Amino acid sequence: MTENAVGGGGDTLGIDPALLEILACPDVHHTPLTLDVPAAELVCPTCSRAFPVRDGIPVLLLDEARLRS
Repeated sequence: MTENAVGGGGDTLGIDPALLEILACPDVHHTPLTLDVPAAELVCPTCSRAFPVRDGIPVLLLDEARLRS
């Protein structure tokens, strides 16, 4: 299996590409998340929250997210 980021080639931080396509922000708007490989985070373009990816596991808890500037 090849590892491609959503929307292009590259690293997926150990997350299955099929899962990346369906992951959404856990806040009320449920916007699809984008992958920021250098920061090892999944980012919500609507609320600017960044969710960490630890050992290939996305941590989609609002309390664990940070606000990006």
